[in-house]
Amino acid sequence: MAAIALSERPPHGGPRRALHDLIDGARAYHVWGRLGWQDIRQRYRRSLLGPFWITISAAAMIGGIGLMYSRLLRQETDEYIPFLAVGLLAWFFISALINEACTAFVGAEQLIKQVKLPLTVHVWRVVWRNLIIFAHNLLILVPVFLYYRRSVDASALLALPGIVLIVFNGYLLGIGLGMVCARFRDVPPIVGNLVQLCFFLTPVMFQTKALGHQEWVAQINPFYHFLQIVRAPLLGSGLPVDSWMYALAATALFGLVSVGVFIPYRSRIAYWV
Repeated sequence: MAAIALSERPPHGGPRRALHDLIDGARAYHVWGRLGWQDIRQRYRRSLLGPFWITISAAAMIGGIGLMYSRLLRQETDEYIPFLAVGLLAWFFISALINEACTAFVGAEQLIKQVKLPLTVHVWRVVWRNLIIFAHNLLILVPVFLYYRRSVDASALLALPGIVLIVFNGYLLGIGLGMVCARFRDVPPIVGNLVQLCFFLTPVMFQTKALGHQEWVAQINPFYHFLQIVRAPLLGSGLPVDSWMYALAATALFGLVSVGVFIPYRSRIAYWV
């Protein structure tokens, strides 16, 4: 059974069962909500600060990189460090969603084989626990903005739809990547290396104007646009319409691919894990 190929014919009723799985998985928030919270509690069991250790590590990284790169890039710290803080926190969230999407089903092997639950519950579980960690990390912005006297107005609320869109994309990637990685176990390390490479190619630690005439390189990078829909409102730059259009188009593409794979091969996940 473990050798079943993707080219095999899906069972009868696949589309209907897949649709019910997508709907029932979203409705089972009481299940994946508790599972995600339990994951965090287990990870930081007997720790005094719990998930705030991640927040402290992120704050130290922002402080160290910010002070060094502001000198290297010859930028004022009061402008650069808030830019870096928002960018890094958003990047940590996006990269965690991508990397953990690879193990959405593999990591839930025992539950999948022993408990009858919608399979998308395990994807929501991954998304939820990373959203909790991201919410903790956002506390870093409070002292950063206060120290550098960055005012925050009502336009910062425009970052919330951006976060929701990233969450939804994390869910779509969890379905698509989770299935591919369950079938082909060589994919997760490849994805991890690609995400690490994209970090250096994405304007997280540098602004697009630093690219000069090569600014188009950032414009074709989907990670840049997903960062912008969160970073721009928080930094008072308004709503980045172009980035929103790009992000919505990418979301539609991810949705078509992920759901297109999930419908015919959903029933094979239990065998692959």
